[in-house]
Amino acid sequence: MRPAIIYGTQAAYKPMHQAVHIAAACWTFHYAKRLFETVFIHRFSHATMPIMNLFINCSYYWGFAAFVSYYINHPLYTPPMYGDIQLYGGLALFLMNEVGNFSIHYALRNLRPPGTKERRIPHPTANPMTLAFAFVSCPNYMYEVGAWLSFTIMSQCLPAGLFTLAGFYQMTMWALGKHRNYKKEFSSYPRSRKSIIPFVI
Repeated sequence: MRPAIIYGTQAAYKPMHQAVHIAAACWTFHYAKRLFETVFIHRFSHATMPIMNLFINCSYYWGFAAFVSYYINHPLYTPPMYGDIQLYGGLALFLMNEVGNFSIHYALRNLRPPGTKERRIPHPTANPMTLAFAFVSCPNYMYEVGAWLSFTIMSQCLPAGLFTLAGFYQMTMWALGKHRNYKKEFSSYPRSRKSIIPFVI
């Protein structure tokens, strides 16, 4: 459905590529997963966050959601150049990275006993998606960047690429800080690990 107030009265009658529906489903799935994790998975070290963060976070996510969705839903949207291979290949990579991201969050949850602020060194578990802990300190960020890179490939949308780039920059800053803290706090922390990209950063 294309709002006439944004795209014009004739836009609703123009065909909509399957990529548009898949992109909307992926975007919705990602943030539904994040809400689920916030309520049932994460164990936060701080009970609250500064009120200004609410406005910053909402402006960032809602702004990019509007930016990306405007172009993907536009009647002149160009579907993936390589057809179903690009569309469904990107979708498969997106879902794989989403599973990886969830797996890391679940593993991190089990590192912190309920009601404590205890910190431990994360290591791979029986879940193969957690093998990333052998290479980076923050594989949850690595998988999230991978998910949005896959979304960009799948949708072939430049604004989605800009969203991925902005997210990658922010998550790299967070990962570098957490990596430094791990090394400072734990003398036995594996020195071969990078922060977010194996062997690179």
